[in-house]
Amino acid sequence: MSSTGVKRSYEAMQSSPEPPLGPSSSEKRAAKVSKIVTACTECQKRKIKCDIDAATGKGVCGRCEKKGLQCVVNKSLQTLLKEETQWKKEMEQKTEVTREAVSEILRVLNLPSLNTFGQPGSRSTSHRNMNITSPRNERSMNIVRFPSELNSPVNSMGARRPAAAMAMTRENSQEPDPGGDAKTNTIVADPMGSLYEVTKLRNLRSNSQSKSRQYNTSMDDDIISCGRVTVQDAEQLFQHFSKYLNAYLWGGIALVHSNLTAVRRSSSLLLAAILTVSALHVPGMEEVFDVCYAEFVELICDSMLDRYHTLDGIRGLTIGAFWLSDLSWKLSGHAVRIATELNLHQSYSKLMKGHSEHFEASRLWYFLYVCDHHFSIAYGRPPVIHENSIILSHVKFLQLPQATQADQRLHSQVAVFVILTDIYNTFGPDIEENLKEEDLIHVRNFNHRLDQWQSHWQERLAPNPHIGRYPSKGVTLHYHYAKLQLNSLALRGLKEDSASLSTTRREFASTATASAEMLLRMTLEEPDIRSAIVGVPLYLLTMITYATVFLLKVQQKWRGAQIGIDLFQIQDLVSRVINQLQNAKASQRHLTYHIADGLNKMLGRFTAVENREAGAVPVVNQDVRVGPNSGYRVPENRDIGGFEPHAMYGDMADYNQYFPFGFFDVLSSTMPEWN
Repeated sequence: MSSTGVKRSYEAMQSSPEPPLGPSSSEKRAAKVSKIVTACTECQKRKIKCDIDAATGKGVCGRCEKKGLQCVVNKSLQTLLKEETQWKKEMEQKTEVTREAVSEILRVLNLPSLNTFGQPGSRSTSHRNMNITSPRNERSMNIVRFPSELNSPVNSMGARRPAAAMAMTRENSQEPDPGGDAKTNTIVADPMGSLYEVTKLRNLRSNSQSKSRQYNTSMDDDIISCGRVTVQDAEQLFQHFSKYLNAYLWGGIALVHSNLTAVRRSSSLLLAAILTVSALHVPGMEEVFDVCYAEFVELICDSMLDRYHTLDGIRGLTIGAFWLSDLSWKLSGHAVRIATELNLHQSYSKLMKGHSEHFEASRLWYFLYVCDHHFSIAYGRPPVIHENSIILSHVKFLQLPQATQADQRLHSQVAVFVILTDIYNTFGPDIEENLKEEDLIHVRNFNHRLDQWQSHWQERLAPNPHIGRYPSKGVTLHYHYAKLQLNSLALRGLKEDSASLSTTRREFASTATASAEMLLRMTLEEPDIRSAIVGVPLYLLTMITYATVFLLKVQQKWRGAQIGIDLFQIQDLVSRVINQLQNAKASQRHLTYHIADGLNKMLGRFTAVENREAGAVPVVNQDVRVGPNSGYRVPENRDIGGFEPHAMYGDMADYNQYFPFGFFDVLSSTMPEWN
């Protein structure tokens, strides 16, 4: 070998990069790599200079182009290795980008993380082979009831949480208490507190409000930061809730934050509740509602087993309960349970002892009492919060210097639900049990208490800048509804025989009918009540619907007893109520449209039965607007069944999933069926 050849090989070896160190000595040597080929095969054969672009291997050299030869470059090993390295680098970058994109998609769809896919025995691997109609999937889909929500990808609540394990951890150290722990210094304490004192297990400890974690929620992963709701939509929905919907919740108790940012930092659950409820009331926000609703349901599920809660989290649950019909009963009970974990039921006693920091917690406990009784009364179920000394002495709370007009409005509700709960406890929940004559004296006494309640509270409630005189008008509305609920008990369990009605019983039945009529007329004629149809909590819609159904049933069953208004007045009132509900301006998800559709079908069946019994279509009094002039039209379908109580609930667009009347639906058990 020539010295030149040896020198060239040595220089090439020195210029080449060192390979990584390996376990054997032979691998420490630098492997020989051929030089980069810079000429095509034709020029190499003749050992002449080639002017081809060797860097890319593309193009044709001048000689091959001139002679029409095929210009080919045989790439060296070094060139192939460089190209392979570049290809691998590009593929790694593309793979990382794809991984990040897929991870974001999985996070938005609430699916398991990408790392769980492909692992043997993983829940996500088995989930891919799971049939879509499995009970687990059916249970996930049934969480959301609106059709568009069922098809929404954000509602896939698959197996995304890690396997749960019982938390049997002990407290690290005893928390210092300058004043001494009252529970450890007294003999009389709750049994679970004694168990905790012995075992020091965290999962046995009651997380009182003062010792619960106080932290700000990260804004980086909420529904707005993730891009599912735009900042503009969120600001619009927050302003709508802050100005209008919050005013119907007695003005300032459900929302203590002045801007959207403060809500986002405080509680994701409160944020989702506000956006969901507001989207339900704003026209054209159906898609936003579906997204927010799914997020809200997911956060509710997460909160079920969470040990640490905040007051704003409870406020979020109650906001959802007041307006979301399919979640109302569940959310009210869940909120009360969390509140008792935070010992809110003890805040009033501490407040009265001079601890002013418990004012908000005490106020929230009364707020929960009203929420609980809104739906226990509507559903005919016993309430969770009972009328103990804290509730019965609620007027003392209003004597505190921190109390505002919002507290006056809230405690007017507390007072009326104390009376309604007494009615429930006095006469029992059995809707088929009729009242004896000696029981009617209690009805008269309760009527007197309701009269006193109205006269006491109506003048104390001032107008609100956003909802006008609704606070005082609402007292009258609740008064008529309470009178309807109470006096309708005179007909409970009775057969349709007017001779069985004593003078006293007939008096109370007439009072119930008059109260139902006044309630509907206020809804139609009072401007502040009319504008409140879209905005007030579900309880007002319960009033309107119950009063309408009651009048139809009384006319159908007790027409000979002369305890109600005549047929044409009932038709006129009901048709006008239907028109008002149909013309409401809200999202298509709002309950008013479902109620309007159900009442329209009920009135059609009612009118058909009346016409059939009369043998002909009756002549309508010109002074009463019924039929086409009132906006009501009897359905064209002539095959109309009887006006049956059980059937008409089913006709009301699955009405019983919204307001299944119980205790106060006094006529449903004895309504005759029509052939």
